[in-house]
Formats: sequence, structure tokens, C-alpha cells
Amino acid sequence: MNRSEVIRAELVRKYNVAAPRYTSYPTVPFWDQSTFTAEAWREQVYHTFQRSKEKGISLYIHLPFCESLCTYCGCNTRITKNHQVELPYIASLLKEWEMYLAIFNGERPLLSEIHLGGGTPTFFRPENLKVLIEGLLNHADVAPDSSFSFEAHPANTDIAHLQTLYDLGFRRLSLGIQDFDPLVQFVINRHQTLEEVEAVMVNARNIGFDSINFDLIYGLPKQTLNSVEDTILQSMKLSPDRISFYSYAHVPWIKPGQRHYTEADLPSGAAKLALYNLGKKLILEQGYEDIGMDHFAKKEDELFLAFQQERLHRNFMGYSDRFSPLLIGIGVSSISDAWGAFAQNVKTVEEYHQLVESRQLPVVKGHMLNEQDLLVRRYILDMMCKGRVQLQPEAALSERIKADLSQLAVDGLVVIDDHHVQCTATGRSFLRNICMAFDQRLRNAQTQKQLFSQAI
Repeated sequence: MNRSEVIRAELVRKYNVAAPRYTSYPTVPFWDQSTFTAEAWREQVYHTFQRSKEKGISLYIHLPFCESLCTYCGCNTRITKNHQVELPYIASLLKEWEMYLAIFNGERPLLSEIHLGGGTPTFFRPENLKVLIEGLLNHADVAPDSSFSFEAHPANTDIAHLQTLYDLGFRRLSLGIQDFDPLVQFVINRHQTLEEVEAVMVNARNIGFDSINFDLIYGLPKQTLNSVEDTILQSMKLSPDRISFYSYAHVPWIKPGQRHYTEADLPSGAAKLALYNLGKKLILEQGYEDIGMDHFAKKEDELFLAFQQERLHRNFMGYSDRFSPLLIGIGVSSISDAWGAFAQNVKTVEEYHQLVESRQLPVVKGHMLNEQDLLVRRYILDMMCKGRVQLQPEAALSERIKADLSQLAVDGLVVIDDHHVQCTATGRSFLRNICMAFDQRLRNAQTQKQLFSQAI
């Protein structure tokens, strides 16, 4: 790949449309609930568990609480300074986990992956996080090559958090930084200093954490070329193992907190493109490798090695260095994936507690994948993780996909050869658009409502 390559403005004007991020296929707005039932979900979980015991399962835990609202955030959160919510919520998480253990018929699952997301997982006191993780592990075995990770706010993650989670098997953490510029931080209500981030980094390295990710965002209100450059150069001095450089998703019709500023405050069009080109250029110049949509890693990091060895996977947690056919999500709004089916939990803490207390799985909606869903899902995963797809010789679908890709081929984003589709170096910055050409649910959609953020 040409490290100095920049995205041409005319391509952005053409392809900067609303597009999914493809952490699943079908994407959540196009789930068909007509065939989904809680019983069908239980059966799918059980059969996937039985078929893939040797691979282990992934476990995602959603911890929604934050002490203050980051106005840019698109996550499902509950804002409170009342830490008395911690233990009752943990009790409900463990009860939900017990319901999944019952689906496994008492067999101890092998945990390949645990990820704590939010919200702010480090909102929870270290001793309470220990109660949670030990409660989960008491009824499971841990794979020798397991990957335990958590998201952290640099301003409230202390050495006790780090040591406690390390002692419980966690080796990876992701620090939500977004931007170091004081004005940008003020507008998005996300405050942490360079010194706070550095302190967490030093403590984590000294304790033994071997992979640290920085989340950075371009397109935030009041961002400039100077603020993005300063943020990335300061980040480079701290030398994280991975960097996620995301496009800000402006969806105020879904997240009202984003109405604390207006579209006039947001860099758009050519200005946002310039932020992306500059940021990507600086990251690549520092020796990081582009491993997929928005993600960069050092050559020695496991995520890059997985990309190089073609075992990279993408799921609701983003990119992963392993594939687990069964991903169980517990907690409010968590999404589970049993490969042939998806399920999402209720989104409010009150309803979650109520359902779990009554010993009901807190699932509110889901989707059973049909044969075409499974095939298209594989195509989109291959494009997201490998940058290429081999189409099956099923004439109608393959020809339709190739027709939908034809204009992207003309614009130099893909190369199509018989039943092969290859993403080009330029196309790597338009993965969301390329995947849309495979997305049959989106293609057949009747809705005129904007469901997704812009692609660039």
C-alpha cells in the first residue's frame, strides 16, 4: 500500500452516504422478527454451543453507567453518580449468565474471550469488578490462549482497576481518548489530560498489560487539522499497540445528546476528508499497519498477526484476533450472536432487572439467518477482514452483486474477476460502501428513513 495515498475529494462526494458499519449482517435495522422467538433463540444457542465447544465462546458484558454524558457518544448509557447501582446490576448480570449456563445443560463453557464494554466499565469499583468476573468464571473454564479486554476512561481508571483486572486474567485495554484538544473536549464533554492518559499507560505497562488500544475520532465538533495532528502526534509518543481512528457518527435523531452542538460545528465534506487523510497519513508514517476499517496496529500486535494470517474476525465488539461461533452478550442492550441467529437485550436498566428477576431472558428482539443471509454474511466478513471475496457460483445472487459492484470497479475501489472481488488500496477507505453492494437486505429495503451515519 502507498503510505502517502490520500482519498480524492470526488470519491468522497460520491460515496459519503449513510452506510452501516457492518458489525453484523443483517444489520440490526433489517432484522426480521417474524421467525424469531425466545425458544428458537435458546435452541440456536444450545446447538451452536454443542457444535463449537473446542473453539470456546466469547462473552461481552455491557456496563452502561457513566458519571457524565459524553455528548458525541452513540452507546447505550445510564448517567449517574450513584455507585450504589453497581452491586444490584452485577447481581442481575450473574443471574442472566446462569440462564445461559442452564441452556448449556450444566456443561462448563470454555471462555475464549471476555470484553467489558459500556458505558464506562471503570465506573465500577475494582472490588465489584472482581465480584463480577469471579462470578462468571466460577462456572466456566478459561482457554489457554484466552483474550480478556476492557474499555477504560483515562480520567477514572486507577492502578487498583488495572491490578484487579490483570489478576483476573485481563491483558488488553482500550482507552477512549477521541481528541486531546481542550476546546473539542469541552464541546463533547469528554475530559482527560495527556498526563492522565500517560499515567494509565505507565501503570498498565508496569503491571504487565501487553496490548493497549487508543480510540480516536475524526469529524468531532470544533476539530481542526491542528487539533487532529496534535492529538495523533501526542498519541504516538505514548506508543499504543493499536489505534482505532473512527469517523464520528452524527445521529442526533437517535442520540439527542448530539444536539448539544449543531451541524455548523462539525467539519464536513472537504474539511472532514482532510482530517481523515492527515490522521491516516500520520498513523501509517509511524509504522502502524492498516488492518481493516478504521483500525491500525503495530506489526508485532496480535491483531495485525491475525490479519496477516487471515484469521481476523469482526463482530459486535469490532475487530477480533479470533473467531468464536457463539458470542453471548449480557447486560442491557447487549447483542448475542449464535452464528445462525442474533438476539438483543432490552435497553433500559429497569426492564432488564425486572425480566432477569422473573427468570426470563431479557431478549427484546432478534433475527434468524436464512441461507442467503449466511452466504452474504460470509461475503461481508471476508471483505471486511481479508479485503477479498470469492463468490459462489449461484448465478442470480452473484450476478446481482457484481452488477452492484460495477460502478465501484469503474472508480477503482474494487477489481472484479469472474467470481472474485478484490478490494484495492483506495477501496480500503470505502469498505462500508463496498459491503453495501453485497447487502441484500439493504438493497430490498423500502424505508426512506436514514438509519446510519455517513460513510466518511
